[in-house]
Amino acid sequence: MKHHLQQLIGSAITALQQESLLPAELQVVIQIENSRDTRHGDFACNIALTLAKAARRKPRELAEELVKALPASELVEKVEIAGPGFINFFMTAAAFQSVVRDIMAAGEAWGRSTIGNDKRVQVEFVSANPTGPLHVGHGRGAAYGAAVADLLAAAGFQVHREYYVNDAGRQMNILATSVWLRYLEQCGEQFTFPGNGYRGDYIYAIADQLKQKYGNKLCRSATKLFDNIPADESDGGDKEQHIDALIERSRELLGDDYEQVFQIALNHIVNDIREDLEQFGVVYEEWFSERSLTTSGTVGKVIDRLRESGHLYEKEGALWFRSSAFDDEKDRVVVRENGQPTYFASDIAYHADKMERGFERVIDIWGADHHGYVPRIRAALSALGYDSNRLDVLLVQFANLYRNGKRVQMSTRSGSFVTLRELREEVGNDAARFFYVMRKCEQHMDFDLELAKSQSNDNPVYYVQYAHARVCSVMHQLDEKQLSYDQSAGLNCLSLLTETHEQKLLRNLSRYPEILETAALNHEPHLLTHYLRELATDFHTYYNAHQFLVDSAGLRDARLSLILAVRQVIANGLGLLGVSAPESM
Repeated sequence: MKHHLQQLIGSAITALQQESLLPAELQVVIQIENSRDTRHGDFACNIALTLAKAARRKPRELAEELVKALPASELVEKVEIAGPGFINFFMTAAAFQSVVRDIMAAGEAWGRSTIGNDKRVQVEFVSANPTGPLHVGHGRGAAYGAAVADLLAAAGFQVHREYYVNDAGRQMNILATSVWLRYLEQCGEQFTFPGNGYRGDYIYAIADQLKQKYGNKLCRSATKLFDNIPADESDGGDKEQHIDALIERSRELLGDDYEQVFQIALNHIVNDIREDLEQFGVVYEEWFSERSLTTSGTVGKVIDRLRESGHLYEKEGALWFRSSAFDDEKDRVVVRENGQPTYFASDIAYHADKMERGFERVIDIWGADHHGYVPRIRAALSALGYDSNRLDVLLVQFANLYRNGKRVQMSTRSGSFVTLRELREEVGNDAARFFYVMRKCEQHMDFDLELAKSQSNDNPVYYVQYAHARVCSVMHQLDEKQLSYDQSAGLNCLSLLTETHEQKLLRNLSRYPEILETAALNHEPHLLTHYLRELATDFHTYYNAHQFLVDSAGLRDARLSLILAVRQVIANGLGLLGVSAPESM
């Protein structure tokens, strides 16, 4: 409906331009807003205020000229000018009733648009280090990223969903060494497990897999392994030096077999993450390997490009990027003193690769603790000659889990955390997906397990799904009472929907395409959750106030058409959030 009004205003502007009442060259942005008070119209437009200066007219005078030039429309009952020059539109009852026909005709496609114009967008999200199972904190990034991607697709963008597998670097070596140490324990070796190793139960599972495949082939003496290794923190030493020395000794003792340990640990966890996400309804077009950036030479090429363009310099044996020249707070190391590229170097190469793949927009969804990383990535893209405005970085705050009113403490390294899989098993995918996106991504969220599991109106996902199930129940009752429903007749009798509750539902249904578009373009799926809760409230209120299976066939068909439209919109909206629309509760 807003698009229709924008077209009317656009035609009026063109007419005034032809009469030389407005300049021929204008930058026009027509904004149509929902009126807060329907007594002042259904929609309002401020175009007269924004164009008054260019027209050299008072806003109210210009508004009067625009209203005179408006084409006739069967959807508009009347137009009024308010205040300094706002144009208020009062829509006909038929305008809102027509939304039911549109919904029934479009079905699952209702609300989708082509505003994205098939632009290619990459959305990279989760990308957790494959050093352990996904925990509830990762779950929020997964639900949010998937919803953003699906909303963009619904708005007409070509979306490429990607997971960046951090399969290189120190943390992966700590993982491989931790697995091998647990394997050595199975071989009968005795030692104190390093304080900085990974300690979760999943490490034992990978060690079991290693033992089953290789038997005792990879067993080595713990005495040789720990000989002259710097003391761990528990013995008054440095835990970082201790684990790093163990990694190097493990490489030395295992030789070529170290890579086998590394790959088994990596593959086990990546496969577990992939399966976990797929069961959560999150699927990617691509899993991109960080190691491939090195083996393909991409990291080296990017460093060469930065060096040749004068953006690198040497200091204290390391190679530094002049990121401070691009509004970063300080320069950054890209190659360490030992000649090894940093994580930052890999990230530069990865983002350069994204740009080279031709995505018109690149969206990174990171944890909020990565906020300081954004300026340096933008700096690197600018230094390489890319438009850094093609990159959007969305930061997701951590999700705090509460059980029985108490916050659950988590530590990935110690293995003391609630996994995403455990959360899904306890509250279900639907509650998890819905709860995770109910707030803006940059806001902290508290995940209340008891509320998520409750079957009450206080549980927002249950409340919305119950509205869908209630419509299904009405249709079952229709069959049980051996009554009929004629969709065609119902659509022809929509004028009978005159009750206040019906009018409110019709208005709310008409807002869905706008909500969808706004949520997609602003990357705010919480707008959709709020809308669905409002629509469910309007429906439940209507359900409790009126009978649908009335004797009058025309009114019955009209009311059933209305609630079936509600059911369709709820199903469409929940589907974009990765939530099911059950027929019974």
